[in-house]
Amino acid sequence: MKPSLWVKTDLNAFFGLALDNVAVLILLLGLISGTESLKEQVDSGRFVFSPDFVVSHMIPGTALGVLVGDLAFSVMGFFLARRLGRTVTSMPLGLDTPSTFGMAFLVLLPALTLGHQKFPDDATAAQNFAWHVGLMVLVITGVIKIMLAPFGNLIRRLLPRASLLGSLSGIALALIAFMPLINDGIASIPLVGMVTLGLMVGALVANLQVLKLPGVLGAALVGCVLTAVAGLLPESIPMAPGFSHQPLHFEWTGIPWVWGGLGGEYLDSVLRAGVDRLPVILPFALATIVGGIDCTESAATVGDEYDTRAVLFTEAIASLVAGVFGGVIQTTPYIGHPAYKKMGGEIGYTLLTALFIGVAGFTGAFYLLEYIPKSCLYPILVFVGIEITASSFHATEPKHLPALALAFLPALAYLMTLGLKSSFGIATPSGIGFVQTLRCVGNGFLISSILWSAMLVMVIDKRAVAGVAFALVASLCSFFGVIHSPLGDEHVGLPWIVLGQIQKEFVEAVKYQTPYHWAGAYLMLGGIFAIWAVMMKKSSESTTKV
Repeated sequence: MKPSLWVKTDLNAFFGLALDNVAVLILLLGLISGTESLKEQVDSGRFVFSPDFVVSHMIPGTALGVLVGDLAFSVMGFFLARRLGRTVTSMPLGLDTPSTFGMAFLVLLPALTLGHQKFPDDATAAQNFAWHVGLMVLVITGVIKIMLAPFGNLIRRLLPRASLLGSLSGIALALIAFMPLINDGIASIPLVGMVTLGLMVGALVANLQVLKLPGVLGAALVGCVLTAVAGLLPESIPMAPGFSHQPLHFEWTGIPWVWGGLGGEYLDSVLRAGVDRLPVILPFALATIVGGIDCTESAATVGDEYDTRAVLFTEAIASLVAGVFGGVIQTTPYIGHPAYKKMGGEIGYTLLTALFIGVAGFTGAFYLLEYIPKSCLYPILVFVGIEITASSFHATEPKHLPALALAFLPALAYLMTLGLKSSFGIATPSGIGFVQTLRCVGNGFLISSILWSAMLVMVIDKRAVAGVAFALVASLCSFFGVIHSPLGDEHVGLPWIVLGQIQKEFVEAVKYQTPYHWAGAYLMLGGIFAIWAVMMKKSSESTTKV
């Protein structure tokens, strides 16, 4: 049998994979960009990128990562089909949704605020600085993933599944599913957003058809029709805002030279800001490595046996290439290979996705997406969030479910801080204390989620010695601010230096929440685990004698 690069049923799988990537790009644009003037941003204390800058500087490299990764997976699928002598489904690859939130809120926007401090009168220079920090973080992520790829299975053995899946599920529920629900359309415009959400989730979860089209496309079209109808109704019948008719100002001038001006003190500042983001980089890199292994195993369950190491190296290199050329979001194999196979996808759907995302990203065509209401596309993110969470519960041993749930808490704390960044709880001492506690619990939440859950798994499994090890790691991480940093922007550093940077209104609130206190708390937990280990050993010995 000669493998075919395209079959009719590839179209269905293409719409699912391509629109998922499109939704992530729209999400990135919506999370970090705005049309406020520089004065308005300074007055509000919230700095954002201009939409033009995001589309012209960040999108091309990000799209290139998808292009490289999906082309490579298409080639891998072609040769696997030729070797097996039958049809196979290519591994799906796209932009990592959890990383998008992490890059937006934990890297790009904090770096933009720092950029405005460095260049207070030059908004373009501030945006360039933040962009360089973002691409530097992605380059570091790609390098880490390449280094970790050969050890993927070892990482899986060291870290309990509940801790890895729990940290991702926390992001999935708190950020991926919840934020689009309340922001820009779904729940705020229920006659469009909720209808689209119901159709899309029903189509994807229950395999129902919408207008005899692929579920994602059909639901999005229904949402667009409802929006169009709303625009024709008189203002006295408020149904939905209708389509945007704002003129597009974007002028494509080609891909900017990524590394221009990077040198000397400026490069040192970019590198320092990038390394400061290690609490964000490491968990996401680990998650995509483990996720890549899971996706490869998932493909094997339906007969498509891919080489695990080749899959991990491919997505790691795709992320590195994206960063080198100015991208800010890492790529990852998508969970759901069996679903794409069930949709009829073979090799053509990843090939067409690569070309579609690549061409649109490099030509600036994504700016046209400003016309598409977010309430018509964001429901795909809600589905992704609930699907990741549901899959996590299915893949976790029942006895470890409490540890999985525990891992959600730091992510929920971080979610609450997003709405309180510019507020001190009505400026009362109790309000400031509440905000400060949220900061400490939410900062570094990806790593703290993994460690909290891992410690509970060790207790459940009566492996208290391993629990001691995780408690010592948590103590070390909190001592240097990798987790539970008392600062609003999660600085990593020596505790006495970090404490010297506390804002005066928060000094009293931090009194009992310093890095010393957090590190000491985990050391005490480690001591408790050590006592339990001795007790368990004695209990085991006495049982053996009997």
